[in-house]
Amino acid sequence: MARTVGSNGARTAQAIRQAGVKLIYQHGYEAMSLRQLAAEVGLQSGSLYKYFDNKQSLLFDIVRDHMEDLLSKVSEALDGLSDPMDRLRAYVGFHLRYHMTRMAHVFIANMEIRSLEAEHRAEIVAMRRRYEGLLDAILREGAERGLFKVTDSRVSTYAIISMLTGICMWYRPDGRLSQDELVTIYTDLVTGGVALTGLPAAVPDARRRRA
Repeated sequence: MARTVGSNGARTAQAIRQAGVKLIYQHGYEAMSLRQLAAEVGLQSGSLYKYFDNKQSLLFDIVRDHMEDLLSKVSEALDGLSDPMDRLRAYVGFHLRYHMTRMAHVFIANMEIRSLEAEHRAEIVAMRRRYEGLLDAILREGAERGLFKVTDSRVSTYAIISMLTGICMWYRPDGRLSQDELVTIYTDLVTGGVALTGLPAAVPDARRRRA
Protein backbone atom coordinates (compact mmCIF):
# COMPACT_ATOMS: atom_id res chain seq x y z
CA MET A 1 0.00 0.00 0.00
CA ALA A 2 1.03 3.65 -0.34
CA ARG A 3 2.96 4.94 2.66
CA THR A 4 1.96 7.97 4.73
CA VAL A 5 4.24 10.92 3.94
CA GLY A 6 4.42 14.67 4.60
CA SER A 7 3.40 17.47 2.23
CA ASN A 8 6.59 17.34 0.16
CA GLY A 9 6.41 13.58 0.22
CA ALA A 10 2.81 13.72 -0.95
CA ARG A 11 3.90 15.69 -4.01
CA THR A 12 6.62 13.16 -4.71
CA ALA A 13 4.18 10.28 -4.29
CA GLN A 14 1.83 11.94 -6.78
CA ALA A 15 4.72 12.42 -9.21
CA ILE A 16 5.50 8.71 -8.87
CA ARG A 17 1.86 7.83 -9.59
CA GLN A 18 1.83 10.04 -12.68
CA ALA A 19 5.08 8.53 -13.91
CA GLY A 20 3.70 5.07 -13.21
CA VAL A 21 0.60 5.80 -15.30
CA LYS A 22 2.77 7.02 -18.17
CA LEU A 23 5.15 4.06 -18.12
CA ILE A 24 2.53 1.36 -17.57
CA TYR A 25 0.44 2.83 -20.39
CA GLN A 26 3.46 2.88 -22.70
CA HIS A 27 5.14 -0.40 -21.78
CA GLY A 28 2.72 -2.46 -19.69
CA TYR A 29 2.91 -3.27 -16.00
CA GLU A 30 5.15 -6.32 -16.31
CA ALA A 31 7.64 -4.55 -18.59
CA MET A 32 7.95 -1.43 -16.46
CA SER A 33 10.90 -1.61 -14.07
CA LEU A 34 11.36 0.26 -10.82
CA ARG A 35 14.62 1.60 -12.25
CA GLN A 36 12.68 3.16 -15.14
CA LEU A 37 10.15 4.59 -12.73
CA ALA A 38 12.80 6.09 -10.45
CA ALA A 39 14.61 7.66 -13.41
CA GLU A 40 11.35 9.18 -14.65
CA VAL A 41 10.91 11.13 -11.40
CA GLY A 42 14.60 11.74 -10.69
CA LEU A 43 14.95 9.41 -7.71
CA GLN A 44 17.21 6.56 -6.74
CA SER A 45 15.46 3.20 -7.06
CA GLY A 46 15.65 2.58 -3.33
CA SER A 47 13.90 5.87 -2.59
CA LEU A 48 10.68 4.59 -4.16
CA TYR A 49 10.11 2.38 -1.13
CA LYS A 50 9.58 5.46 1.02
CA TYR A 51 6.33 5.96 -0.87
CA PHE A 52 5.17 2.53 -2.05
CA ASP A 53 5.86 -0.92 -0.66
CA ASN A 54 6.44 -2.42 -4.11
CA LYS A 55 5.37 -2.24 -7.75
CA GLN A 56 2.14 -4.09 -7.01
CA SER A 57 1.28 -1.47 -4.40
CA LEU A 58 1.75 1.28 -6.97
CA LEU A 59 -0.50 -0.43 -9.52
CA PHE A 60 -3.23 -0.99 -6.95
CA ASP A 61 -2.98 2.63 -5.82
CA ILE A 62 -3.34 3.88 -9.42
CA VAL A 63 -6.32 1.68 -10.23
CA ARG A 64 -8.07 2.28 -6.91
CA ASP A 65 -7.67 6.06 -7.24
CA HIS A 66 -9.12 5.84 -10.74
CA MET A 67 -12.15 3.87 -9.57
CA GLU A 68 -12.75 6.13 -6.58
CA ASP A 69 -12.65 9.17 -8.85
CA LEU A 70 -14.94 7.49 -11.39
CA LEU A 71 -17.53 6.64 -8.74
CA SER A 72 -17.38 10.09 -7.17
CA LYS A 73 -17.77 11.95 -10.44
CA VAL A 74 -20.56 9.78 -11.84
CA SER A 75 -22.50 10.40 -8.63
CA GLU A 76 -22.09 14.13 -9.21
CA ALA A 77 -23.27 13.75 -12.81
CA LEU A 78 -26.43 11.94 -11.72
CA ASP A 79 -27.16 14.08 -8.67
CA GLY A 80 -30.56 15.77 -8.75
CA LEU A 81 -31.86 13.76 -11.71
CA SER A 82 -34.86 11.51 -11.14
CA ASP A 83 -36.19 10.72 -14.61
CA PRO A 84 -34.62 7.49 -15.94
CA MET A 85 -34.07 8.96 -19.41
CA ASP A 86 -32.33 12.01 -17.98
CA ARG A 87 -30.18 9.78 -15.80
CA LEU A 88 -29.33 7.52 -18.73
CA ARG A 89 -28.27 10.48 -20.85
CA ALA A 90 -26.20 11.87 -17.99
CA TYR A 91 -24.52 8.51 -17.39
CA VAL A 92 -23.66 8.08 -21.08
CA GLY A 93 -22.34 11.62 -21.40
CA PHE A 94 -20.27 11.33 -18.25
CA HIS A 95 -18.79 7.96 -19.19
CA LEU A 96 -17.75 9.15 -22.63
CA ARG A 97 -16.22 12.44 -21.54
CA TYR A 98 -14.41 10.85 -18.62
CA HIS A 99 -12.95 8.12 -20.80
CA MET A 100 -11.97 10.48 -23.62
CA THR A 101 -9.97 12.64 -21.21
CA ARG A 102 -8.36 9.91 -19.07
CA MET A 103 -7.48 7.29 -21.64
CA ALA A 104 -4.26 6.13 -19.97
CA HIS A 105 -5.96 5.57 -16.61
CA VAL A 106 -8.86 3.77 -18.29
CA PHE A 107 -6.50 1.52 -20.22
CA ILE A 108 -4.59 0.57 -17.08
CA ALA A 109 -7.74 -0.03 -15.03
CA ASN A 110 -9.18 -2.31 -17.72
CA MET A 111 -6.10 -4.10 -19.02
CA GLU A 112 -3.90 -4.39 -15.94
CA ILE A 113 -6.56 -5.61 -13.51
CA ARG A 114 -5.21 -9.05 -14.44
CA SER A 115 -1.86 -8.04 -12.91
CA LEU A 116 -3.34 -7.27 -9.50
CA GLU A 117 -3.02 -9.76 -6.68
CA ALA A 118 -6.25 -11.58 -5.82
CA GLU A 119 -7.16 -9.43 -2.81
CA HIS A 120 -6.54 -6.20 -4.69
CA ARG A 121 -8.35 -7.44 -7.77
CA ALA A 122 -11.40 -8.36 -5.70
CA GLU A 123 -11.59 -4.83 -4.28
CA ILE A 124 -11.39 -3.27 -7.74
CA VAL A 125 -13.97 -5.67 -9.16
CA ALA A 126 -16.35 -4.72 -6.34
CA MET A 127 -15.91 -1.04 -7.20
CA ARG A 128 -16.50 -1.80 -10.85
CA ARG A 129 -19.71 -3.63 -9.95
CA ARG A 130 -20.90 -0.53 -8.08
CA TYR A 131 -20.32 1.59 -11.17
CA GLU A 132 -22.08 -0.89 -13.44
CA GLY A 133 -24.88 -1.18 -10.89
CA LEU A 134 -25.79 2.47 -11.35
CA LEU A 135 -26.54 1.90 -15.03
CA ASP A 136 -28.31 -1.38 -14.30
CA ALA A 137 -30.59 0.43 -11.84
CA ILE A 138 -31.37 3.16 -14.39
CA LEU A 139 -32.34 0.58 -17.00
CA ARG A 140 -34.48 -1.42 -14.58
CA GLU A 141 -36.31 1.66 -13.34
CA GLY A 142 -36.93 2.83 -16.89
CA ALA A 143 -38.35 -0.59 -17.80
CA GLU A 144 -40.52 -0.71 -14.68
CA ARG A 145 -41.95 2.72 -15.50
CA GLY A 146 -42.73 1.74 -19.07
CA LEU A 147 -40.11 4.03 -20.60
CA PHE A 148 -37.54 1.45 -21.72
CA LYS A 149 -37.72 -1.89 -23.44
CA VAL A 150 -35.02 -3.93 -21.70
CA THR A 151 -35.12 -7.72 -21.82
CA ASP A 152 -32.18 -8.23 -19.45
CA SER A 153 -30.80 -5.19 -17.61
CA ARG A 154 -27.47 -6.81 -16.73
CA VAL A 155 -26.72 -7.89 -20.30
CA SER A 156 -27.82 -4.47 -21.53
CA THR A 157 -25.54 -2.81 -18.98
CA TYR A 158 -22.52 -4.80 -20.12
CA ALA A 159 -23.31 -4.13 -23.78
CA ILE A 160 -23.72 -0.37 -23.30
CA ILE A 161 -20.59 0.04 -21.17
CA SER A 162 -18.57 -2.04 -23.62
CA MET A 163 -19.72 0.14 -26.51
CA LEU A 164 -19.03 3.39 -24.65
CA THR A 165 -15.62 2.34 -23.37
CA GLY A 166 -14.65 1.24 -26.86
CA ILE A 167 -14.29 4.90 -27.80
CA CYS A 168 -10.86 4.79 -26.16
CA MET A 169 -9.67 2.51 -28.97
CA TRP A 170 -10.00 5.14 -31.67
CA TYR A 171 -10.82 8.60 -30.27
CA ARG A 172 -8.31 11.37 -30.97
CA PRO A 173 -8.65 14.95 -29.64
CA ASP A 174 -7.80 16.34 -33.09
CA GLY A 175 -10.28 14.08 -34.87
CA ARG A 176 -13.11 15.06 -37.19
CA LEU A 177 -15.79 15.24 -34.48
CA SER A 178 -15.73 17.12 -31.19
CA GLN A 179 -16.41 15.47 -27.85
CA ASP A 180 -19.87 17.06 -27.72
CA GLU A 181 -20.73 15.70 -31.16
CA LEU A 182 -19.56 12.23 -30.22
CA VAL A 183 -21.56 12.34 -27.01
CA THR A 184 -24.67 13.26 -29.01
CA ILE A 185 -24.18 10.39 -31.46
CA TYR A 186 -23.54 7.81 -28.74
CA THR A 187 -26.40 9.10 -26.59
CA ASP A 188 -28.81 8.75 -29.51
CA LEU A 189 -27.55 5.21 -30.12
CA VAL A 190 -28.03 4.17 -26.49
CA THR A 191 -31.35 5.88 -25.85
CA GLY A 192 -32.70 4.79 -29.22
CA GLY A 193 -31.74 1.23 -28.42
CA VAL A 194 -33.63 1.01 -25.13
CA ALA A 195 -36.40 3.60 -25.35
CA LEU A 196 -39.95 2.90 -26.39
CA THR A 197 -41.09 4.95 -29.39
CA GLY A 198 -42.00 8.58 -29.07
CA LEU A 199 -39.12 9.78 -26.89
CA PRO A 200 -37.10 12.76 -28.20
CA ALA A 201 -33.41 12.67 -29.05
CA ALA A 202 -30.98 14.25 -26.58
CA VAL A 203 -30.09 17.29 -28.72
CA PRO A 204 -30.20 18.16 -32.44
CA ASP A 205 -28.33 15.61 -34.53
CA ALA A 206 -24.60 16.41 -34.61
CA ARG A 207 -23.88 14.03 -37.44
CA ARG A 208 -24.63 16.68 -40.04
CA ARG A 209 -22.06 19.06 -38.59
CA ARG A 210 -18.36 18.71 -39.22
CA ALA A 211 -15.73 19.44 -36.57
